Amino acid sequence: QVQLVESGGGSVQAGGSLRLSCVASGRAFSRYAMGWFRQAPGKEREFVAAISWSGGIIYYADSVKGRFTISRDNAKNTVYLRMNSLKPEDTAVYTCAAVITMVPAPPRSDNSYDYWGQGTQVTVSS
Repeated sequence: QVQLVESGGGSVQAGGSLRLSCVASGRAFSRYAMGWFRQAPGKEREFVAAISWSGGIIYYADSVKGRFTISRDNAKNTVYLRMNSLKPEDTAVYTCAAVITMVPAPPRSDNSYDYWGQGTQVTVSS
């Protein structure tokens, strides 16, 4: 199986930036589509961003488009989420996910992902 470990969360003021990292281990990483999801207390998990195994196809939720950037470094088995211009509504537990896919486009549904990290807390204060 694949193990995923997130890091980089923390507390920042509105307008600040953070970069989350997700390190994968256990199986070949380069053929996994990767996604970031987030969940605030009392709310449903929502899609944030996804990237194909090659890095060539990227999707963002409308709520983060223009502020967040997803990228990956397959040599380091790592996917990143750079978050700029953070808002209080971005406060959530951010979790990375992975799935083996034979199609180019990465999925945007959490039901499509097989492996999940434990999450990292991001708190944005006003």
